[in-house]
Parts: sequence; structure tokens; C-alpha cells
Amino acid sequence: MPPFLHPRPAPPAELLPKVIMGVDPGTQIMGYAVIEVRGQRVTVLRYDVVNMKALGSNHAVKLKRIFDRMIELIDEFLPDELAIEAPFFGVNVQSMLKLGRAQGVAIAACLSRQIPYVEYAPTKVKQSVTGSGSATKEHVAHMLRQTLALPPLAEAPKLLDATDALAVALCHHYQKGNNATVAGGKSWGKFLAENPDRLNAATTTKKPARAAKKPA
Repeated sequence: MPPFLHPRPAPPAELLPKVIMGVDPGTQIMGYAVIEVRGQRVTVLRYDVVNMKALGSNHAVKLKRIFDRMIELIDEFLPDELAIEAPFFGVNVQSMLKLGRAQGVAIAACLSRQIPYVEYAPTKVKQSVTGSGSATKEHVAHMLRQTLALPPLAEAPKLLDATDALAVALCHHYQKGNNATVAGGKSWGKFLAENPDRLNAATTTKKPARAAKKPA
């Protein structure tokens, strides 16, 4: 007769993996990043950009591209939370309106999958990553490569929006995700518990970090 088997204790909550998606919204180029956090260990799964310059001046087409790409990324990486950068208040009102719409569409895509989100001011993101709220994009990218041991990128100027998105995700990790909110009060984790087939998909679709040579 086999010995009595005791059930294994569940791992501490802080050691369970959490997947965070960071987004730097834009109407020409949208940066995105996906990280996995396990305790204090951060693994970069992917960071890249969605380039919409070739779509012309039709703003509605660009908004649809943002929504569609966000849904693709959500279904691939199954993020637990979204961290998104708030629009920077500039002098061009029309640009601000378009940027706000782009941000709203990205948020709507996550809410359609019951994913909580947090909005961070650009100065807050820079402060969290570099210690200075006035840091440049280049400084942010440099600090991220040191902090996360990222490989040097030959196409760094093209991917500064991607590293900005990575900074947003890391900023959210530093905040411990305490500010995450979701419409209806239902979490993505609860959704996965109710739909275990999505959890199985997560183990087969996650890929190592890479920065694509050809932006999406």
C-alpha cells in the first residue's frame, strides 16, 4: 500500500509569478513591454513597438490597429495587470486628444479581458527607474539595460518607445501593483481560475525576451 501522501503546501503569494504589461501609448508608434515578476526577480519576456506610420492619416485605422495588437499580446502573454503611461500635457491640443484616444483604446482592450490597469505620470516612471523625473529617453534606456541586464541594441533609437514601455512596467512592479483597478472588480487571476484552459495556454506561448528588428 502506498504511503499516505500529504498535499504540498501552496507557495507563498509573493513567489507566484505575475505578468505585467507596460504600454507607452502613441498614435505613430506605441511601445509595449511584458515582464514576469517572481518575488524580486524580473524577467523580460518581450519589449517592442507597434509602428503605425505606414497607416497614413486615418486616426480610426490606427486606433483599431492598437486595439487589435493589444488583444493579440494579451492572448499570447496573459498579463495579470496593465501599467500605462499617462499622456504628457503639451501645448498641442489636437495631439493630446489623439494621444488620449490611443491610451483609452489600449485600456479598453485590457478591460475587455478583465485586466486591471494603473496609469502613471511620465515623471513618476522616470523617477522610479532613474531617480530623476526629468531623465531623457536615452537615460531611461541606459538604466534599464543596467538594471535588467539587457543586451545592447543596435537599433536603440528606434526602440526608445519600447524601453519607455518597459520602464512603465518596472515602475508598476516597484509600486507592488497596489493601485491596480478593474471595471466590475474582477481580476484576471480570477478569470484564469474560472478558465483553466487559458492557464495551460500561458505555459506554451510565453517566449524569451527579444527586441524585433522589424517593428510590428
